[in-house]
Amino acid sequence: MKDNSKDSKKVEKKDVKKVSKKKQTKNVNKKADGKLKNVSKANEKNENESKKNEEMFKEKLNFNKKDEKKQEKIKDKKEKDNGKVKNNVEVISLVVLIIIVLGLIGYVFGTIIKKQNYKIVNPVATIEVENFGTIKVELYPQYAPNTVSNFIALANHGFYNGLTFHRTIPDFMIQGGDKNGDGSGSATLKDIGEDSDKNYSIEGEFIMNGFTKNKLRHERGVISMARSDYSSMGTTTLTKKGYDSASSQFFIMTKDNTSLDGSYAAFGKVIEGMDVVDKISNVEVQTRDSNSTDKNLTADKPVNPPVIKSITVDTHGVDYGAPKTVEPFDYYSYMMQQYYGGSATGASSTIQ
Repeated sequence: MKDNSKDSKKVEKKDVKKVSKKKQTKNVNKKADGKLKNVSKANEKNENESKKNEEMFKEKLNFNKKDEKKQEKIKDKKEKDNGKVKNNVEVISLVVLIIIVLGLIGYVFGTIIKKQNYKIVNPVATIEVENFGTIKVELYPQYAPNTVSNFIALANHGFYNGLTFHRTIPDFMIQGGDKNGDGSGSATLKDIGEDSDKNYSIEGEFIMNGFTKNKLRHERGVISMARSDYSSMGTTTLTKKGYDSASSQFFIMTKDNTSLDGSYAAFGKVIEGMDVVDKISNVEVQTRDSNSTDKNLTADKPVNPPVIKSITVDTHGVDYGAPKTVEPFDYYSYMMQQYYGGSATGASSTIQ
């Protein structure tokens, strides 16, 4: 028999080689599979990381969106708040404006009502006449301010106390306030509180003298200032000189007389005691004949002139100040100077 052991060994070797090749292939495949698995795992890992990153990006994106929405909400809220504040400011401004307007309207209406209801409290002179009674006269500084001031100054210094009504005419007027008692006298600066014995006059506050503010008419009860009247002399210069010749003498109307309006300074009106005025106007006089040739008789001069016990003035706390005075015009001195270069004194303040 042939020995086949060598062949068998060859075969075994061949088989061994085949087996080793298979093992090698198998190992390579295993390694390859391992690498593939690793790659797959790596890819999976990368995918997971990508997903994570994507999710994180989405979350971040969502967060940013949420933040944007939040910011938008905050912005909207701020705008709304600002709008509310603006609206509140506008409402407050409107309310304040309405209050101011209403206040102004109230002030205007209040002022109008006050003016309508307000009554000027004028000074009131009280004239006490012995054996006759009391006469109360409301003075009107709104018509004749300087005349009123002069009358108050004389009364306050007691000038009129003890003087008389030296001329009385029924249905016309009663005249008083002359320290000479015959219509020829006037006051001195000392009589109104100044340190001088000089006589003085005041400017006539009436239309004919260019003073248009005084439109008070000479009606019954009106008190007015007596002055010299030179109009009968026929010269404009002398007529005007008489306009500024009033001093202390006054008269009270017992009847309306329009001929005196605008030519004499009316400055008040009787508010009580017209019955007393009427009694005085009807007292017995020396004569009613103004053309009487009897030198012992004076026309319209009372036989017993009514005595002014006192004149006081309630000014209601108002100070009417010192009157503005002017140098008095002496008609007789003027005429004597014109004709003879000499002088004479004495001028009558009489209402014609």
